[in-house]
Amino acid sequence: MRGAPLKAAVVGHPIGHSQSPTIHGHWLETTGIAGTYEAMDLHPDSFEADIRKLVDQGFQGVNATVPHKEVALAIADEVDDTARRIGASNTLVFRDGRIHAQNTDAFGFWQNLVPQLHGQVPQRAVVLGAGGAARAVLVALQDAGVGHVILANRTHGRATALAEELADTATIETLTWDDAEALLDQEAVDLIVNTSSRGMKGEHPITCALAAQTPETVVNDIVYSPLQTALLETAAARGCQTVDGLGMLLHQARPAFQAFFGARVSVDAGLRHKVETRMGLR
Repeated sequence: MRGAPLKAAVVGHPIGHSQSPTIHGHWLETTGIAGTYEAMDLHPDSFEADIRKLVDQGFQGVNATVPHKEVALAIADEVDDTARRIGASNTLVFRDGRIHAQNTDAFGFWQNLVPQLHGQVPQRAVVLGAGGAARAVLVALQDAGVGHVILANRTHGRATALAEELADTATIETLTWDDAEALLDQEAVDLIVNTSSRGMKGEHPITCALAAQTPETVVNDIVYSPLQTALLETAAARGCQTVDGLGMLLHQARPAFQAFFGARVSVDAGLRHKVETRMGLR
């Protein structure tokens, strides 16, 4: 007899913005797996109790989004190394009544970037922003073998603290935002990543001219609304290789789907089209 459908969800507060049901729904459809994936608004005050109820109800796990990622890590019975280093969890997997915390953001970032690297590992990267997304990016860059990272933030002290916490296999140098923009106008680097909200709809754009960058420079903006930010437009005009942020969102869901539903999946044009359409990007 066929078992009951597997159940998973994305949890946040609010949750209406989440694209996860579209992403996982696409894979459930294409794989033919009997499963459900829904969006749940969980209030921070009852988050742990609500998660424990989902464990008892037979859910395979949940993805956690704002504002629950740090608390998701804290309530877990077991934490993987990547989630521990990043300091947050976006994926909770339920097994035998226990909660296992993972973080797939570093994986998603790197998988989105790899096609533009053509087999080369950047040796000098500039990361803009020192928030939660920067933590995942810094972990991913070090795991990939990037040896020198320049981390820039409006609040220089925050960048310095993050560099001191996360520097492991790479040298992480810190600069003010203005000094980093000046550097990018004077010296070529291998990779530039914007992890800040600058360039997002309603936020101030990044207007650095990137005057010293070359066609060998890869520029990645993890912002995906709009897909083509001012930073990416400037980079394209300079002849740089550009990578938008939507792929990170799509790729980070792959390990979670495998953990919840037991199947390996890929990011294809059909999935990207569905998400772009739902977000009004087409």
